[in-house]
Amino acid sequence: MTDAPETTPPASAPAGKKQNGNAVRSRTTARVAAVQALFQCEQAGETAETVVSQFTRHRLGNSGIDLFENGQVPDADFKLFGLIVRGATLDQDRIDTELAGVLPENWPLPRLDPVLRALLRAACFELSTDTPPRVVINEYLDVAHSFFFGDEPKMVNGLLDTLAQRKANG
Repeated sequence: MTDAPETTPPASAPAGKKQNGNAVRSRTTARVAAVQALFQCEQAGETAETVVSQFTRHRLGNSGIDLFENGQVPDADFKLFGLIVRGATLDQDRIDTELAGVLPENWPLPRLDPVLRALLRAACFELSTDTPPRVVINEYLDVAHSFFFGDEPKMVNGLLDTLAQRKANG
């Protein structure tokens, strides 16, 4: 096992969050790490438990400047990280069905960028928890901005808003 598997996508610090002087919010960094871990699960074919263990041992909890660029995820909320990775993996069939129901017909889930797919799976899982939908949407919009610089964050916002509305309407 390596400390920073090649299958893990890079991420910068979440948009609008400063690393120097102010601590990066641990719940946001847990979400960034969860997206990276879900990406690794899919790309490397590893189980959630294996990836959670690797991240916990080698990548989470280190504080410092520029650690995001070195594959580290500083000050992450370990409990939330594990909950998202395990939950999204265990409930992936339901999540993928929900996501397929909000994606345009010409953009099936397998066609999405794998990092975007991991992000949407993590967010969709969190929408099924007690976390308020507005918090989930805002947090994953920040996470999307840390991975993507094109229209993907707009897509994330629209898809998550639609999913949240569907859940609210039963």
